[in-house]
Amino acid sequence: MKNFITTALLLCSALAYGQTVYVSPNGNDANDGSAGSPKATLAGAFRAIRALPGEPDLKDGQKVPSVSEPKKIVMASGEYNVYEPIFVRPEDSDVVVEGNGAVISGGVKIGGWKKHGKLLVADVPDFCGRPFSFRQLYVNGKKAVRARDVDDFDKMARVKSLDKPNQILYVPATPAIKKLKQSGVGYAEMVLHEMWCVANLRIKSIEIKGDSAAVTFHQPESKIQFEHPWPCPMITTDGHNSAFYLTNSMALLDKPGEWFHDIKSNKLYYYPKSGEVVKEAVVPAVETLLRVEGTIDSPVKNVVFKNLTFSHSTWMRPTEKGHVPLQAGMYLTDAYKLRPSIIRPDRNHKLDNQGWLGRPASAVVVKAASGISFEECAFAHLGSSGIDYEWATEGGNIIGCTFDDIAGNGIVAGSFSPEAFETHQPYDPSDGREVCRGLNIVNNKISDVTNEDWGTLGICAGFVRDVVIAHNEISEVSYSGINLGWGWTQSVNCMRGNEVYRNVIHHYAKHMYDCAGIYTLGAQPKTFVTGNVVYSIYHPSYAHDPNHWFYLYTDEGSSFITLTDNWTEGDKFLKNATGPGNVWENNGPEVSDSIKSLAGIRKNIDIDALRKEIRTRKSKK
Repeated sequence: MKNFITTALLLCSALAYGQTVYVSPNGNDANDGSAGSPKATLAGAFRAIRALPGEPDLKDGQKVPSVSEPKKIVMASGEYNVYEPIFVRPEDSDVVVEGNGAVISGGVKIGGWKKHGKLLVADVPDFCGRPFSFRQLYVNGKKAVRARDVDDFDKMARVKSLDKPNQILYVPATPAIKKLKQSGVGYAEMVLHEMWCVANLRIKSIEIKGDSAAVTFHQPESKIQFEHPWPCPMITTDGHNSAFYLTNSMALLDKPGEWFHDIKSNKLYYYPKSGEVVKEAVVPAVETLLRVEGTIDSPVKNVVFKNLTFSHSTWMRPTEKGHVPLQAGMYLTDAYKLRPSIIRPDRNHKLDNQGWLGRPASAVVVKAASGISFEECAFAHLGSSGIDYEWATEGGNIIGCTFDDIAGNGIVAGSFSPEAFETHQPYDPSDGREVCRGLNIVNNKISDVTNEDWGTLGICAGFVRDVVIAHNEISEVSYSGINLGWGWTQSVNCMRGNEVYRNVIHHYAKHMYDCAGIYTLGAQPKTFVTGNVVYSIYHPSYAHDPNHWFYLYTDEGSSFITLTDNWTEGDKFLKNATGPGNVWENNGPEVSDSIKSLAGIRKNIDIDALRKEIRTRKSKK
């Protein structure tokens, strides 16, 4: 009788607790996680999931029957603020997180606004016991403008010349430059347009010399900026030099909708628009909101996040060390020109520079993991990348998600060369598990990403294998829509078997050129770019070369890639320093409308069926 009662109690306990942990903004992490006593945080829920009862043996050999439902975390709608990333580890495998529209936010609300002439001013509270800085402000749910010298980018001034040995940039002595000089440079920044990237340079000094000004910058970005050859400021004979704007100074706070944070006084100033009432103001304080990370021998497995919103992340490297990218937002940590150039094997052209890269922060990071999926999630108001499958990932889906108002890349996948690895070398690790492989990026709507770091992309895939990028819609991006590949080399590397299939890309190249709707790099055997639709490119007046834009673009080292049946509104393509084995068939405005109609987002898409369809088509090729 005693054993029966014990068995019954254990069974009731397991069923009551179930395989589900509940979370609510009104919960408490000391609660047991049941529906009537929810946890308060997703981190607390994962800790509880690890402690769920299993199937213990009883003294008489009986076991509690297994609970059939999978492990699950159910979140009530509402906002969940974090002070550090939520960590998901190998012990947290095989869990479904149902978000129900819950918002994971790294933001801090700013209140107590007071009139200050035409401006409003508020105190910035400490974060986790210390003052903090930030690069974005969201007023009533929309990003405000960090104080700058132009509201219309077509009116940006252009550089005059540069002195590389002395690390000096000469610019016109504009009224804004003179204001900065008179008020004290403080922590002002220059955002410099450089061919396919923009650099964020922290201004050190300004010296006015007649109608010109000599500007210097802080380290480490000054050294990198003046030593690296690509991309570089354009100095032309026709005066179509690189453009720039100035930002982050009280002296530049002169237009409604702008803001400035005085980090010395911890005062935040905002110039309200006519009739505007600040009902809510939020600044971001956390760089990464969620980090799914195992080890290469013990990966996190099979975790699915559904219907969650990730919002209000930041990225502070540009404030602390500047930001000098090589491409796709990947920033240079060291770079210089080679004299003489290096002769490379495998028909590659000579290499005239060396570069080592760092990787921007991302709101969500997946690393050393298998089968990690994000379904119908939203990524919005983010200070750098949205989501990044960074290293050693296998499988998983990013499906049915939205990406909106993001400073950098929307989606990032794969290595862009390890930090200690010169970036022009072919990356082909001896342990193939290091490679991002088998990821499905399908049915996502990506718009208004890349809106601060203009050289970033809607979807940015580097050294990846067997990745499917299909049925996405990408629009309102500053540079190219999709990047596939890395390395600038024809040499054998880890990339192969990738697919860019039936995406719609429009209204791209808002700020940068040397771009395309779909852009490739490097040797990628058995890779296909098929059935995509590309149209409506912007024409920014400050692009370094107004004709250097394309619908499809196979760049340096691109090899063994098939581009077929892509509808573009014109025949403007580029094949630049490519390798062997590329196939171009039936691309342009003559492509059948039936192919065009199949592209873009589809309802109730089946990933397995899609992959089978792709395999069948490839086998016929």
